[in-house]
Amino acid sequence: MEALQMLFSGFALALEPSNILMAALGAFVGTMVGVLPGLGPTSAIAILLPLTAVLPPTQAIIMLAGIYYGAMYGGSSTAILLNIPGEVASVPTCLDGYPMAQQGRGGPALGIAAIGSFIAGIMGIVALTFFAPLFAEQALKFGPPEYFALMLLALTIVVSLGGASISKALAMGFFGYLLSLIGLGTMTNMPRLTFGSTSLWGGLDVISVVIGLFAISEVLNGIEEKKIAISMGNIGSVFPGLKDLKQSIKSIFRGGALGFFMGLLPGCSPAVTTFLAYDLEKKCSKTPERFGKGAIEGVAAPESANNATSSAGFIPLFALGIPASPPLAVLLGGLMIYGLTPGPLLFEQNGDFVWAVIASMFIGNVMCLVLNLPLVGLWAKLTQIPYGILAPIILLISIVGAYTVRNDMFDVLVALIFGVLGYFMNKFNWPVVPFIICFILGPMLERSLLQSFGMAFENPFIFFQRPISLTLLVATGIFLVISIKLRRRTQSRIDNSGFEVK
Repeated sequence: MEALQMLFSGFALALEPSNILMAALGAFVGTMVGVLPGLGPTSAIAILLPLTAVLPPTQAIIMLAGIYYGAMYGGSSTAILLNIPGEVASVPTCLDGYPMAQQGRGGPALGIAAIGSFIAGIMGIVALTFFAPLFAEQALKFGPPEYFALMLLALTIVVSLGGASISKALAMGFFGYLLSLIGLGTMTNMPRLTFGSTSLWGGLDVISVVIGLFAISEVLNGIEEKKIAISMGNIGSVFPGLKDLKQSIKSIFRGGALGFFMGLLPGCSPAVTTFLAYDLEKKCSKTPERFGKGAIEGVAAPESANNATSSAGFIPLFALGIPASPPLAVLLGGLMIYGLTPGPLLFEQNGDFVWAVIASMFIGNVMCLVLNLPLVGLWAKLTQIPYGILAPIILLISIVGAYTVRNDMFDVLVALIFGVLGYFMNKFNWPVVPFIICFILGPMLERSLLQSFGMAFENPFIFFQRPISLTLLVATGIFLVISIKLRRRTQSRIDNSGFEVK
């Protein structure tokens, strides 16, 4: 009841005109940032951080937080309609969202993405309101051994999302992990696999790789197929119908719950949780063969997980001062500029500020929904633009997106190279998803493994001596068995139906 009273007092502050304006501005800028590949919420928050010099703390943090969760909404638009993930977290959305757009169902896909993001975002904020200190204390129990076991669990996705050939999936996963090692060593800071090039010291940027594998390769495929437009059929209803909502509601809650609990862990970004949510949804489905061909659940689950993870990240930030992701690390800098030290005392000493920000997140999520739903019809019409006009625009957006990550033409070259690689991967049925998963998880897996050995003086049994890591390792084995059985069941149904799976 005390939390509820504080929340009501927070709403009294958040509903002041100046704070509503800041929430609306943050939601709008965040949505636009999410649509543009490469820019991302981290860069946007960093660019606008100097505004903290002229704005009161409540207004500034409300705006910066709005940019963060607004970007989670916006990233689905280009992922669904153009196969361009605005953020790495939007990659799983491409897997079913883009096939839906090709089938003339881009409107319902965008609608369910916005609705799922809204519901999951509200779920996360409610949990933030009532359980912040409790969840934050539990998250502290995760050390390097637990993270290593968690990354192994996440890698079981490679089996279930690897396409028809398990050998190709494993080969692509190994290739992705190998390329993730390029750059300075995790613990030694010594160059490796750089072949004398200083441009490779920073490693291959994941945004550039994703833009190449999805956006640029799709343009090359479209040129080869002499595509007239992404979708030639009628757009139809731009909002999901009752059937779509009924199919998606469980996916939304499953994805939201998974995203929230994973989002409590520092370093477990939406890029990880969205893949886990997509894989979980495929495992729970009675018709897993539909995934990758336009299953609306494949859009609802990762988008819900994405927004829930973003909301959950504020719990360790406010309660413990631990940023769970790069955008929240920049936001932490904004708090420190104002002399607001996150931690248990923040709620006691600056309660009005904290509860105003939390209340503004409810308002901001409503604004994001209101902002995104009316634009669904407009965005959906993009799929009917002649491909001869749309393809150069996609290439331009992709190149600009790759460049803006680090303001380096080398990243553009990386995107173009991976665009060609992605084209040949699609042409010869080599799965892209295992590559992306291992490329993202590789550095996290290596870092947690080396830190674990450092803690235990190279004793490998440390993973079996800690209850949480042991539980996760057992879960990894169970999920692996389930994934293999699921593959066999899916392949059997596909063989009987006569479909071809890449």
